Amino acid sequence: MKSISDGKTAGDDPAVLSIGEVSRRTGIPVAGLRNWEQRYSLPRPERLPNGRRRYRESDCLLLDEVLRGRAQGLSLAAAMAHALSGAGPFRDTSIFAGLRRRHPGLQVHVMAKAMLLALTHAIEDECCARAQRPVLVGAFQRQRFYRQARPRWTDLARTAAQTLVFADFGQRSPQSGPLAEIPIAEDSPLRREWALVCDAPDHPACLAGWERPGQETWADPDRTFEIVWSVDPQVVRSAARIGAGLAAAAAFEIPAPLRARLDADAEASSADLRRASGLMERTFDYLSRRLAAHPHAGRPGRQALVREHPVEALLGRAQ
Repeated sequence: MKSISDGKTAGDDPAVLSIGEVSRRTGIPVAGLRNWEQRYSLPRPERLPNGRRRYRESDCLLLDEVLRGRAQGLSLAAAMAHALSGAGPFRDTSIFAGLRRRHPGLQVHVMAKAMLLALTHAIEDECCARAQRPVLVGAFQRQRFYRQARPRWTDLARTAAQTLVFADFGQRSPQSGPLAEIPIAEDSPLRREWALVCDAPDHPACLAGWERPGQETWADPDRTFEIVWSVDPQVVRSAARIGAGLAAAAAFEIPAPLRARLDADAEASSADLRRASGLMERTFDYLSRRLAAHPHAGRPGRQALVREHPVEALLGRAQ
């Protein structure tokens, strides 16, 4: 989770600062810097052939964010997770917006809730069947939606390394443990957001979307969302990091194993994966255009049709 230095290359941000210089700039004692590196893998300096540490300017910025989090009352572990996820002016408040900012090439699709639910269940099923100890993140908007899916997510959490669930759980502290329920603030963009992240080395996948405004009178299956999705390991890792950062911002203390796992860079996607993703993008684009051509009301039985056969309904085959 290196969002503060996202977009910088080694040439833009060379490792030239000594540990003494970093200590002078940040006010953290040299012994403290060494201790944080040993216990938390933060910061992560480069080593010269003689073993001496060399730091980057971005390391100093990251440490400054940690100190600001501590000053605001966060524990050291929470302050580090908060900083690593993009604290201060870099902090994300939305998984959808954060992914679009980090990966502007992601294509945006428009989907009705029924279609989005089918896609979500497909990713969940694949994750449950094949993914090895995934990190799971789910954004449900409202607690009543999560209650409908809670038995399913309880099963998913049994084989996950960590599961983070966001919904309007009210004024309460985040629940700790392998299945953590994180309350969404009233003014949070997550109140309009739908997201699923399955960060696993063997079967990564994510989708994130926001509900278009002005749909209060629409039937629930016809509510539409703008979504992005990906099976690119690096995009999925970004989504997981954003989710962890949002949890840390809500005072959830990120476990050390999760922090270390998300701090590691994901592998680049293969050529075969990119080709398969391109085919799926065309498929979703076609479905999106079909969706735009359908009225959202006025057809008897339309709601049941979309709920039971979302793909066929969008293609116009189930009449």
